[in-house]
Amino acid sequence: MGSKACIARLQKEYKAILKEPVPQITAHPAPNNLLDWHYVLEGPKDSDFEGGCYHGKVTFPHEYPFKPPAIVMLTPNGRFAPNTKLCLSMSNFHPESWNPLWSVSTILTGLLSFMLETQHTTGAISSTKEEKRRLARQSLAYNARNPTFRKLFPEWIKKLEDAAVMPAPGSHPQQPPPPPLQQQQPPPQQQQDKQQQQVDAPQAKGQQAQPQPAGAPAAPQVAPLAAGAVPAARLPQGGVGGQWSSYALGAAAVVAAAAAATAMLTLD
Repeated sequence: MGSKACIARLQKEYKAILKEPVPQITAHPAPNNLLDWHYVLEGPKDSDFEGGCYHGKVTFPHEYPFKPPAIVMLTPNGRFAPNTKLCLSMSNFHPESWNPLWSVSTILTGLLSFMLETQHTTGAISSTKEEKRRLARQSLAYNARNPTFRKLFPEWIKKLEDAAVMPAPGSHPQQPPPPPLQQQQPPPQQQQDKQQQQVDAPQAKGQQAQPQPAGAPAAPQVAPLAAGAVPAARLPQGGVGGQWSSYALGAAAVVAAAAAATAMLTLD
């Protein structure tokens, strides 16, 4: 823990940052050490870092504000080497140029400005525009794997979660498939008629005339009956019906002969 002057100064600066946040900059001290601060720089619009989320750390000496802090950037960015102390006029590389009136907000504002430049210094690296833009797109997902980042900057984790469920620009969200059309049921009477047709169809098919063998006599054609007419009784021709017809005629003749004989006896 730093001196009383150091602690008092950092506490005062933290209250000022919470009251008047700096655009594109967020900073919080570590939960268990006021001398270690974590920051997030948001990539400026219309730059190679647009959309990027750059996490880093500022470590203050016990003698702060009379001595400068050490500054590192943890997120791969294409401008500074990750986890490497940066040589800046406001870092511990140049204590002779340090101004005790500078604050956390001043330090981080200067760091963001220097990030957009191309001037080379200790801790700086060279990369293409495409590489910087690619790292900017991947920066938030990279930071989300850091437990300290997740704890100190939950609002950025919320942005990552929201982006995961939102469709990409220019894409069309997938629509759920329409529900299957329900087959319209016919009225009850039509259902009964349809069922009766299904039952009658096999019977009608079975009742169709079977092909007759060659030489068989053709079936007699029966004329349709007029309305209200009663069909006359017909004895079948030949076969068993014909035999019964012959028996009936013979019996009638016998009865007639017996009646005639009885009549003659009576006359006698």
